[in-house]
Amino acid sequence: MTIEETAQDSGSVTARKRGLRRIVGPNLVAVVVSVAIAILIRLFVFQSFFIPSGSMIPTLQIGDRIVVSKISFPIQGVQRGDIVVFRRPAADKVDPNIEDLVKRVIGLPGETIWSSKGHVYINGKMLSEPYLPPGDLTYHIKRQTIPKGDYFLMGDNRGDSYDSRFFGPVPGSLFIGKVVLRFYPFSRFAVL
Repeated sequence: MTIEETAQDSGSVTARKRGLRRIVGPNLVAVVVSVAIAILIRLFVFQSFFIPSGSMIPTLQIGDRIVVSKISFPIQGVQRGDIVVFRRPAADKVDPNIEDLVKRVIGLPGETIWSSKGHVYINGKMLSEPYLPPGDLTYHIKRQTIPKGDYFLMGDNRGDSYDSRFFGPVPGSLFIGKVVLRFYPFSRFAVL
């Protein structure tokens, strides 16, 4: 092999490396940026969850998949009727392996809540709950004033929901976000 041939071989290897860098470099940057954006969206904007129990039937069924908006509350605040995902409160001793729960906001901070004859009362007025199945009644809410910064949360399946009736009002600081979409199964797709 002559010096000229060695120089040509060396030049073609260098050219191939440069060509490879031109292809891989921008693509690697695009992948890294895409992963970073996906992580930021999951951390601060949206997150999906799986429904493992029947506590929110009929609104959410076992096996449903939902999307939670993490920016709804800072923008719109928490409203009665919102369905929220929240971290398990310390007072919930049922299953320490469960980290996150999903329930509906029933009572707001400062309100007085109780149940009587199967109905929920807020500040002396019976609460309209059109999301409950006909004939579903609510019991076991002792008369109480919800502390500042806390919310009274219950499942829509009142006969099979371990909720604020048992573990008390939940601090808003435990809220992860508001359920905005049921996306799976596709036949039950709905904006909530």
